[in-house]
Amino acid sequence: MGLAGPPLTVADALALPVLAAGQPRVVTGESRLDRPVRWVHITELTDPASFLKGGELVLTTGMPLPEDATGVRRYVDELADIGAAALVIELVRRYHRPPDALVRACRTRGLPLVTLSKDVNFLEVTQVVHTLILGNQTDAMRRTQRIHEAFTALTLRGAEPEEVVRAAAEMSGHTVVLENLVHQALICEPSGNTVENALTGWEQRSRATPPCDHTDVRGPESWLVAPVEYQGERWGRVAMLLGPPSASGSAAGGDVRDLGAPVAFGPEDVTVLERTAMALTIARLIHPTPWERSAHRSALRDLAERRHRSPEDARARAAALGLPTEDSRFLAVLVTLPAETEDDAAEPETLLARELRTAAVPALVGALAPGRLGILLALRPAMPWRPPVERLSRTALDHDPRAVVSVGSEVTDLSDAARSFREAARVAEATLPGQQLPEGRSFHELSDIGLRRLLYALREDIRIQDYAERQLGRLIDHDARHGTDLLTTLRHYLDAAGNKTIAARRGGLSRETVYQRLRAIERLLECDLESGEQCTELHVALTALDVLRGH
Repeated sequence: MGLAGPPLTVADALALPVLAAGQPRVVTGESRLDRPVRWVHITELTDPASFLKGGELVLTTGMPLPEDATGVRRYVDELADIGAAALVIELVRRYHRPPDALVRACRTRGLPLVTLSKDVNFLEVTQVVHTLILGNQTDAMRRTQRIHEAFTALTLRGAEPEEVVRAAAEMSGHTVVLENLVHQALICEPSGNTVENALTGWEQRSRATPPCDHTDVRGPESWLVAPVEYQGERWGRVAMLLGPPSASGSAAGGDVRDLGAPVAFGPEDVTVLERTAMALTIARLIHPTPWERSAHRSALRDLAERRHRSPEDARARAAALGLPTEDSRFLAVLVTLPAETEDDAAEPETLLARELRTAAVPALVGALAPGRLGILLALRPAMPWRPPVERLSRTALDHDPRAVVSVGSEVTDLSDAARSFREAARVAEATLPGQQLPEGRSFHELSDIGLRRLLYALREDIRIQDYAERQLGRLIDHDARHGTDLLTTLRHYLDAAGNKTIAARRGGLSRETVYQRLRAIERLLECDLESGEQCTELHVALTALDVLRGH
């Protein structure tokens, strides 16, 4: 629920017992009864507008009304021009029905005209309404104070832009969006809405909402917008949305100024948005990470971890960041770097994003974790994925030869990007330090994962460690106690696929010595080296041992 309390309206005032006792009847302006009442004014003057400031509920017995139609029109015009909320006339003393000239004039100017058929104590009406108004004003001051205190606290503790936008949405009860100068939605905090409703077609809708130099309601959807800038340099703007977009509204680019329309945003909403813009300015000054980079990082993490509420929300958010989501294929790429913090990734992150822009390949680029960059490529239907990935890999390796670039598989739906990221992560986890790359390729892919790389990925699994020890532990212990090298002989034999002659040559041993050692191995391990299955088990265990020892 937002902080803004509803103002007292003409309809609210007429429903009060003190006025309801006069049996009010709305003669004109039925659709305007939601106008806010800012004060009550009792008048018996022919020119009451000179004492008004706008928003008043004007009470009269009708005694001062001119006799002629021209004078009545002038009287109503003055009230309408000053912005009076409504005219209430008592039909007890001078009139018993409203004059036709008055009805016509009020209807022409859209001024609500209300008649009272019974006597009402106008002073009592004034006291009751003013008490309510002043009470509302006091509450509004308290709410405004809470807004200022909340944003001051956010600023003092150095809140991130996401926290600021989230606080604005919670305080106002409206969806709040931060966008950059090219109308990309960087942060969206929905309230009573979905990301899909808030961001679908964002750039087109945003461009239809004209810029402004101060907080104002703009555009066909009546957004409340405020610029975010510092010392004359504009960085973007923050927008507060009424709700899901609809086909209704004024022409694109026009301001909504229909006085008969419901009040979209209250004063507290304006205060919230102004403080939001100020807090975002300070956040940008104190946090080194650019908004766009933070937005890409957040979107990538949500996609990689399936944190979006729905596939539609994911597509709307990605599209609002400039990533094509229709008729595209998607591919996840991970760049693993010897970095300790996300800030260490800032330079390669910038380099890779620039390389993709140069190649005209739409993508999201951002740090997923310390030492790991994530990239999601959006590829046109006929565009092969290997050339842009090769280009990315070369750039990453030129920056740091220790970088490891891994690739998942293509997906056709953005909501399946998590699978591509998981596959790329599996490839990265299965890549040993200094892993040899296939000739003519600078990145690793799923097809590269063989037995050794699979075991390397699972090296921290206690079951792998236990398996290697159960299969080979007795042989290793024997070599350690007796100074023998039976484990090496077993390795040569298995690598030679059971060919004893090749094993003898590789070990620099005679065939008879190899036979003796193999019999000793069979005895110690209680196995049959003529069994293909048992040899496979030993070969897996030996490979796991090498991986665990870092060979």
